[in-house]
Amino acid sequence: MASSAAAVVVIVGSGLIGRSWAMLFASGGFKVKLYDIEQQQITNALENIRKEMQLLEQAGSLKGALSAEQQLSLISGCANISEAVEGAVHIQECAPENLELKQKIFAQLDHIMDDRVVLSSSSSCLLPSKLFSGLAHVKQCIVAHPVNPPYYVPLVELVPHPETAPATVDRTHALMRKIGQSPVRLLREVDGFVLNRLQYAIISEAWRLVEDEIVSPGDLDLVMSDGLGMRYAFIGPLETMHLNAEGMVSYCDKYSEGMKHVLKTFGSVPEFSGAMVEKVNQAMCMKVPDDPGHLAARRQWRDDCLMQLAKLKSQMQPQ
Repeated sequence: MASSAAAVVVIVGSGLIGRSWAMLFASGGFKVKLYDIEQQQITNALENIRKEMQLLEQAGSLKGALSAEQQLSLISGCANISEAVEGAVHIQECAPENLELKQKIFAQLDHIMDDRVVLSSSSSCLLPSKLFSGLAHVKQCIVAHPVNPPYYVPLVELVPHPETAPATVDRTHALMRKIGQSPVRLLREVDGFVLNRLQYAIISEAWRLVEDEIVSPGDLDLVMSDGLGMRYAFIGPLETMHLNAEGMVSYCDKYSEGMKHVLKTFGSVPEFSGAMVEKVNQAMCMKVPDDPGHLAARRQWRDDCLMQLAKLKSQMQPQ
């Protein structure tokens, strides 16, 4: 991979995810070109990034070795897609989650990109086989799915197209590590990737437990925030199994029958509609009213918590 001192990364789309990627790449010393279809959107995004970086620096949470001003000097806007991709080593697409729109963008990029640049999508669920179908540069294409908010949650899922070159995966993995993210490699594509498959499994059982009147919505969330979530912030479910007995073999010997018994009691996929939506919504609104002001304030509180958790994790020495 080219050194960050001379490398240019292009961000296609200046929304929340695009701005977050721009900040992350700048923190790693990369020159960032932020592309969007309207100049005013770019201007607004650059101003938003400036304010966010200054606040992060004041809070002592700015990533990277460079100051906020040094990082900001690396980020520029561009409203011409051909000019934006010139000389780039990596293109990170951050358009809305719409297959037709993304395919149109990739087709356009396919005609102007060279044989060296990696074309990466931030898609959270669209399969690479659909996103990159028919592209001449398909070997250079990959999904790099971040977790919202990407600046505080470092995981990135790398999902290859069936024809993606191994070198493309390796380069993208190295690039993500370079900017402080935690990339994981999917060996092949699957609906929902890994994170959302796990997330949806939890949501599905949470919904059933509330619908079956086993637990209230508020207490259900406490099971995660003050229970499983605290443990999973540091170790995953497989290591949890390993540590909760004398190793994995011991855990499976002791608990496999009990797990299978419980799993067989799980119900069907919920509809997520009707009266249950109203019931859960009422419970959530008692805690966080769903008007823009309250939601924005709660999201900011969440991000502040994630910022502090990220600091703690960075201080913990991995063993």
